Amino acid sequence: MPVLQSVPPTVALPTQPPDVAWPTIAWPEAEAPPELAELLDAAFVDEPNTDESGPLGQSLAVVAVQSGHLVAERYGPTASVDEPLISWSMAKSITQALVGLVVADGALDINDPAPIAQWTDGADPRNVITVDHLLRMVPGTEFIEAYIEGESSHCLEMLFGAGAADMAGYVAELPALAPPNTVFNYSSGTTNLLTRIVGDIVGDSEDFDAWMQRRLLNPIGMPARLTFDDRGTWIGSSFLHTSARDFAKFGLLYLRDGMWDGERLLPEGWVDYARTLQATDDDGVGYGAHWWIWGPDNNVFYAAGYETQRIIVDPARDLVLVRLGKTATDKADAVDAWLEQVRLTFPLAPTRRP
Repeated sequence: MPVLQSVPPTVALPTQPPDVAWPTIAWPEAEAPPELAELLDAAFVDEPNTDESGPLGQSLAVVAVQSGHLVAERYGPTASVDEPLISWSMAKSITQALVGLVVADGALDINDPAPIAQWTDGADPRNVITVDHLLRMVPGTEFIEAYIEGESSHCLEMLFGAGAADMAGYVAELPALAPPNTVFNYSSGTTNLLTRIVGDIVGDSEDFDAWMQRRLLNPIGMPARLTFDDRGTWIGSSFLHTSARDFAKFGLLYLRDGMWDGERLLPEGWVDYARTLQATDDDGVGYGAHWWIWGPDNNVFYAAGYETQRIIVDPARDLVLVRLGKTATDKADAVDAWLEQVRLTFPLAPTRRP
């Protein structure tokens, strides 16, 4: 059964080296560890695979950034350096950034009850669910996160079925099953409630897109395509397209504590909130606030998506790793084990060496 806890990170977030340019326009480059080439060869097999039959499925893109430098990248035959690729659930971590922006503006307090119309009745047990509960995936509401067609799944019904026209509206009607902050339940529906809350503050789909570009994407040089439902809510659980390099920029923003080129984009402490261990799921994997937590010391945090999309942020190594591909669920553990090998080829950052 998932375990709720609160364990803050112990490794500080590194700052951008003063002699390294920010990659808003172009990445500064440096050499990768020599051992990395063989690992990349293993992921991009001969005739780099165009199906999912390889041991890691189909690898589309890998990008490695250390100390602010692009040190390695590799692409499969159906991808390229500038090609927008789908985020799947990595978008959830981007949603966390958007909530941070409206918090910074004073338009939202995460400790207040979530402003969801269907939950406003004082007799409704969902009336006490806060934005913080939603960000930590502990609202106590019903949602089955399953991706296999034919199985019971609120996720598939929301994304592609009866809930697709108004995803947050569909999720808001689901009942409470437990008091908030007692049960961890990873839920794409919970994220779409958050994007509805942000949308209610900043405007309809056109206004939302312009606001997100202006406040988050343009400052870091991350052009992205968003997908909205018919109600005009960004599907922040699943649908953002951008390049592997640009996903790495988002990882670098979090590695740099929400700072970018001398400007604070995210509220102070917002990244530490994201990477504080709050729950451990049935598989023993940690979760913070819309970011997953990795490693024996809980200091590596990452955005994860269906088919094993990953943005891995390792403060001790001053490292960002991006992996994009198409990998069946039964091969996801193999991809994560391979990514751990990749991560460990990089030395600790100078200030972290014994």
